[in-house]
Amino acid sequence: MPAEVKKEIQLEIAHVLFIDIVGYSKLSINEQHAAVDELNAVVRTSEQLQKAEALDRLIKIPTGDGMALVFYTSLEAPAQCAVEISRALKEHPRLELRMGVHSGPVSGVIDVNRHANLAGAGLNIAQRVMDCGDVGHILLSKHVAEDLEEYEQWRPLLHDLGACEVKHGMRVTIVNLYADQVGNPQPPKKFQALKKHRTRMRWAAITAGLLTLAAIVAGVAMFSRNRVGPTLSVPEKSIAVLPFENRSEDKANAYFADGIQDEILTRLSKIADLKVISRTSTQHYKSAPENLPEIAKQLGVAHIVEGSVQKNGDAVRVNVQLIKAANDSHLWADTFDRKLTDIFSVETDVAKAIADQLRAKLTGQEEQVIAAKPTDNVEAYDAYLRGLAYTLKTVPTSANVLGAQKYLREGARLDPKFALAWALLSYTDARGYITQSVQPTVALREEARQAAETALTLQPNLGEAVVAKGAYHYFCLKDYDTAVRYFEQARQLLPSSSRIPELLAYVARRRGQWDRSEAYFNEAKRLDPRNVSLLSAHAGTDICLRHFPEALRKLDQVLDITPDDVDTLVTMATIAQAEGDLPRAVALLAPLHPGADDSGAVETQVYQAILERRPAQIIPRLKEILAKSDPALGYINGELRFYLGWAQEVAGDHAGAQESWRQARSELEPFLKEQPDNLSLIGDLALTNMGLGDKAAALALSERAIAANPIEKDAIVGPIPLEILARVAARMGEPDRAIAALQKLLSIPYAGTLAAGIPLTPALLRLDPMFDSLRNDPRFQKLVEGGAPKEAK
Repeated sequence: MPAEVKKEIQLEIAHVLFIDIVGYSKLSINEQHAAVDELNAVVRTSEQLQKAEALDRLIKIPTGDGMALVFYTSLEAPAQCAVEISRALKEHPRLELRMGVHSGPVSGVIDVNRHANLAGAGLNIAQRVMDCGDVGHILLSKHVAEDLEEYEQWRPLLHDLGACEVKHGMRVTIVNLYADQVGNPQPPKKFQALKKHRTRMRWAAITAGLLTLAAIVAGVAMFSRNRVGPTLSVPEKSIAVLPFENRSEDKANAYFADGIQDEILTRLSKIADLKVISRTSTQHYKSAPENLPEIAKQLGVAHIVEGSVQKNGDAVRVNVQLIKAANDSHLWADTFDRKLTDIFSVETDVAKAIADQLRAKLTGQEEQVIAAKPTDNVEAYDAYLRGLAYTLKTVPTSANVLGAQKYLREGARLDPKFALAWALLSYTDARGYITQSVQPTVALREEARQAAETALTLQPNLGEAVVAKGAYHYFCLKDYDTAVRYFEQARQLLPSSSRIPELLAYVARRRGQWDRSEAYFNEAKRLDPRNVSLLSAHAGTDICLRHFPEALRKLDQVLDITPDDVDTLVTMATIAQAEGDLPRAVALLAPLHPGADDSGAVETQVYQAILERRPAQIIPRLKEILAKSDPALGYINGELRFYLGWAQEVAGDHAGAQESWRQARSELEPFLKEQPDNLSLIGDLALTNMGLGDKAAALALSERAIAANPIEKDAIVGPIPLEILARVAARMGEPDRAIAALQKLLSIPYAGTLAAGIPLTPALLRLDPMFDSLRNDPRFQKLVEGGAPKEAK
């Protein structure tokens, strides 16, 4: 088989340049052939392409009216290639091209002619990005542009255009790449049409407003009682702080720029008279974008703060400007040159200056809070900022949590009176405990408690410390009443914090208060409208309630902000599984190539193969992952081995399944001693013992988990042990017990047991081989047909 074909079988992230001959269909056949020949000649002049070809790290896919160049070298390669092609076109004025660039997952296929071909979101998005452009345009996805911004030479060439609607109603955020002799500086026609549409809409709104005013003047008395609810206006005292540009020569100082931005934002968020958008929404934008009115509209604010930070040794320069978004006018700007020892005064001065410009009223306590100096130790503050940078990353992966813990512990060690460092360490520990980003040990839970109590003892009125103590009670102890008291106290200290209503939303749904949880989620989203974690969590509530269309709409919003997000695609696949649409699920999962560190994605792919009753292809992949198991993943390695055993059993390899399950049990049991409250671990052991035929152990573990976390205490996770029990009872010859559990589960909302946490549905009962022993039972058949009572709203 050719080397190119072998390479194409692999699944990996690729950097794609899509090229299209504009007006190709209007050319005669001879002209079309000539245009393609000319395009090939121009493309071959690219130095970047030649380098990739020499390294055998390039795949060229003809598309008829153009081509796709798929680079496996560097993220800069397709953009640099596009620039080189654009320059070469000066010698070929008749050849009119447009180009699109995106990086994303690409999967390989071999077509009927035994030729290598490509599929996947990386290729699809690149084409859709290109489709937004006209002659001469080099358009980038926002994802690619953000990566290129890390390199100083690219920054002057990148110009935000905003969102463009493409195929299937999907919206992609586009960046135009151009310079004097490269690209096309004019906005694409699609964006010009969008601007005209918005202008027409504004005039329509003005006209409607004048008519309404006329009606009021005319004295239409019934209007006030029967009018449609008014559109919410943007508060004048509202602000978003965009990411600060790192202008330091040492790019490793990016954490410092991120930290200064977050500290200024945090100080502003403590002023009750201001609406301040959370960083989790602003971090998706570049430091100084051109489309400020559009960004302000997306975030629901009237003002934008931009800035830059330059650090050289112990000298720091901070540039900040406040902009009125509606007309892009600068209200205030200043430059601060300080020593590291005096960096806190910059954060305070900036916050005060912005508050003054927006005429925000500060109480005496607020003035003290924003002027507070968290530590006198410069090294401790530097360690804190490094730890903070890890916590600001989108996903709390194991690496991010461990990195944050390392630096926050160092900050607290260097200054034991550094309350802010203790508070963030506690919150990081507690969040890691519940998400199991790190192993949820008793020692981790104890560190979360001690750190929170230390922070509160040092500064009883520090909002972050109060939140940390509440988070400890919620995440680690499931003491909801105490957690809510701390969160409500923190509201007074952090009035613009989206984290507090988000946490209250989580507590409310654990209590089964679905309507209240919805209200809290909506409150959090007003302060944090583009927080992908928040949107995903909100979608999770819809999934628990089996409101799948609503969940998909929210997940589409996530993909609009972060295209190709693997966790979101996996969640959408689990919804397809729950609806019994296995072809849609496999279309979402096939391009993905997750590793053991994304066990939810791996397990969802395995579950897909099991539901299809075709697990033979996934077994080698699982064995490959387990052969390189990372001890840092703890009990997850044993969990993956359980899935291997299940896949082997469904494939008919009973001996192999038994061996895998014996090994899984030996790997899982030692963790139970230091993680006695880990319900996921207990569930894994119950199912593993079930596979091994140890009925007594499987039932005992299931009942232990039910007693430890009853449904009455936890509406989200409480039902999971009951699903484990249903699976064990079905397999172990107790159909009455299994049916009773399934009837209960189908009547309530909850987060499911397997893979990405989807609740059982009639479709899953029909497909899941673990319930095969019940298929002839009329009661089970009624459940499969959707005959379970519905208690959930």
